[in-house]
Amino acid sequence: MDTLPEYDFKSGTVLLVDKPIGWTSFDAVNKLRYTIKHRLGIKKIKVGHAGTLDPLATGLLVICTGKFTKKLNEFQGLPKTYTGTMKLGATTPSFDAESKVNETFPTNHITQEVVEQMRQKFIGEQEQYPPIFSAVKVDGVPLYKKARKGQDAEIKPRNIIIYDFHITRFEEDEIDFEVSCSKGTYIRSLANDFGKALGSGAYLSALRRTRINDFTIDEAWELQELVTYIQTSDKVIMSEDE
Repeated sequence: MDTLPEYDFKSGTVLLVDKPIGWTSFDAVNKLRYTIKHRLGIKKIKVGHAGTLDPLATGLLVICTGKFTKKLNEFQGLPKTYTGTMKLGATTPSFDAESKVNETFPTNHITQEVVEQMRQKFIGEQEQYPPIFSAVKVDGVPLYKKARKGQDAEIKPRNIIIYDFHITRFEEDEIDFEVSCSKGTYIRSLANDFGKALGSGAYLSALRRTRINDFTIDEAWELQELVTYIQTSDKVIMSEDE
């Protein structure tokens, strides 16, 4: 960052964080909440994020503190951009690499031309079914809890919009892509659906969120760097517990 920012966490701050792989979004929020509380010497402070990233995904989290947590719903509704990789010729129950391959499919019929034809069909308004391993609730219970117990659940489709969908690399059984989409879009479901459309199968093997509307990953802190900054910077505005 060219200019180090001044943070008044209680009055309200927007933090842009590059979530590391293996962390949940709540892990990142909890780490920052703990760090802020200890630096300010307070017992509690509101901290929340504006859109979950799966543990195996990396990239941009918008995190708000204090009074700015009222802006979270507004930020959650903004369009998002991702880059990622699909592995062709196989599927997993979670639609990503978190679970083991459960089916394999041929891929030798998939050409650059076929990929391009299918890509164009995925742009625009459409219905999308969330993955069974997701936090979407059915009868008040997250789908992933039902999935882990082997319980069936009626999954209803959601209306989403794919604004842009570009293939940036296609080699053998892998496709790299960049996609811009509306709130509520599951990129894991996009990978699964795209594999089916190609007459094969696919799962998401890598994912990175690079943009949330005007917020970009280039502006984001590495999580540990931000923690260190909060702990040591004289630009953190101190306040007493209420």
